[in-house]
Formats: sequence, structure tokens, C-alpha cells
Amino acid sequence: MNTRKTVYGAIILAIAIALPGIFHSTGIPGNIFLPMHLPIFIGGMLLGPLYGMLLGVLAPIINFFIFTMPPIPILYIMVFELMAYGLVSGLIYKKTNKLFLSLIISMIIGRIVAAIVVLALTKLLAGFDANPLIWFKGSFVTALPGILLQLFLVPIIVSRTQKSIKEKF
Repeated sequence: MNTRKTVYGAIILAIAIALPGIFHSTGIPGNIFLPMHLPIFIGGMLLGPLYGMLLGVLAPIINFFIFTMPPIPILYIMVFELMAYGLVSGLIYKKTNKLFLSLIISMIIGRIVAAIVVLALTKLLAGFDANPLIWFKGSFVTALPGILLQLFLVPIIVSRTQKSIKEKF
């Protein structure tokens, strides 16, 4: 493992833990503004698919143990959704070097993964009754402010961070 990437990964993970905590403590709805998603997309693009995937898995789990958010069973969904975001954003950006393309494709794939997990949970967990299509629609409609925030902030943060780091990963 690359020490420099690991340090940056730890910083991004800390942000992925602190940001949702700030949102929840101030009453700003996390399911609308998606504060945990931002650092995962950024981590995937800056550090690559492996680090992005690890950040996507660790961030919701650590948040759950510290803040009990996201609650179970949403935790299970978010682990897979954020894992997909980090992995796909890292893969696509590494291959194309196109921020918006990487972001949009990873947003779509992550939501598809989340819908698949919702479908699996409806079959596996007694009492979990959710329609994956309604979940999928809600993850675009309810989360529209967060999506717009991501489309605006992630490319700016990634491009400026890359410029400030002398050697690209």
C-alpha cells in the first residue's frame, strides 16, 4: 500500500465520518443532501478504485458505530451503494480522466446496486418491506439536492486537489 494514499484515504474517511455527523446534529436531513457520498466520490477519483471501495465500505460502518447512523437496515444498503460509488468512480476516472462522466456513471451504478440490495433485503429480512423501484425513484427524487451538490462540488474539489498535489497518484 502507498503511504501517501493511505494518509489521504484516512483524511477522506475522517471527513466521511464528520460530515454526516455535522448534518445530523444540526438537523439537516442526510437523505436529502447525502453528506457521506461526497467524500466517497472524491476518494475514488483521487485515490483510485481500491481506496474508493474501501472508503465506501468503512464510512457507513464507522458512522453507524459512532453515531448509530445510518440505522439498520439502511446501513446494509449504504455499504454496498457507497462501495459501488468509490469503486466505479475510481475505475471510470482512472480510465477516462473525465470527472463528470465518472461521477454520473458511478451515481447511476451505485443506485442500481442499492436497489438490488433493497430487493435482496425484502427477501431476506422479515419485516423489511420496501419496493426496489420506489427506493430507486426516491434515491433520485428525494436526493436531488444532494445530487446537484455532488455534481457541483465533486469536480471542483477533485480538480483543485489534484492541482495542489504535486504528484498525481
